[in-house]
Formats: sequence, structure tokens, C-alpha cells
Amino acid sequence: MAVIGSFGKTVTFETSDQRILSFKGFKREIKGRWASHERVGKKPLKQFLGPDADSVTFTVTLNAWHGVKPRSTLDRIEQSVKKGTPEYLVIASQRVGSGKMVITSASQTWDEIYNKGELVRASVELTLEEYA
Repeated sequence: MAVIGSFGKTVTFETSDQRILSFKGFKREIKGRWASHERVGKKPLKQFLGPDADSVTFTVTLNAWHGVKPRSTLDRIEQSVKKGTPEYLVIASQRVGSGKMVITSASQTWDEIYNKGELVRASVELTLEEYA
């Protein structure tokens, strides 16, 4: 088993011959906070206020044919969003950002549903923000 990373105990990203749970479209945004002071006859003066919270977005594909239980994984993610549980986001054994993060939104797409409503394949777009 090759562990790619994790978001605390909520999701473990991994690839093996038994299970594939990975992500795509990983995007990290690092920003500063700025104030803009208006000046007569001149361009506004910028003032740096400090760093802003980092944010990360990516899409996770959940496929039962790859050893993943889509419904239970979506339920764990939903609970993390609703409880605001801060966790470390770890990719390749290194933390992303300077501290813990929270999932601020999770947008689900149910791609394939079998007889009797069994969810077989889904994707979820996650947005995480740094928790100070």
C-alpha cells in the first residue's frame, strides 16, 4: 500500500492493489491581507496587514470498484464539515500549510447508482481553509 496523504482520520489517500482513493486538481492559495488608503490626486497607498488563511481545493473520486465505500466516506466528510473538526492535511508525509485545516465546503456529485440506491461512484470537491 502506498499512502499518498491524509486529512486527519477523515480521509486517507492511498493506492494499492486493494484500494485506490486519490485526488485531482489540487490547488493551494496563499494570500496576504491588505488595506487600501485613498489619497487625493495619487494612487491608493497599500498597507500590509499580515498573512491571510491558506486555502486548498481538490476533487476526490470515490469508486466502489476501487475498494472504497463512497457513502461512508461522504458521511465522514459531511460530519467533519458540520462539526468543523480541524485536522492536518498531509501530502507525501509533509503537512500542507502551517497548521490544521477545516473543510469549509464539500460539493458532492453522485455519478453512478445501482439497483436499490447503492452508490457506486461519486466525486466530492473539497475546500479546506487554515484553522488559526
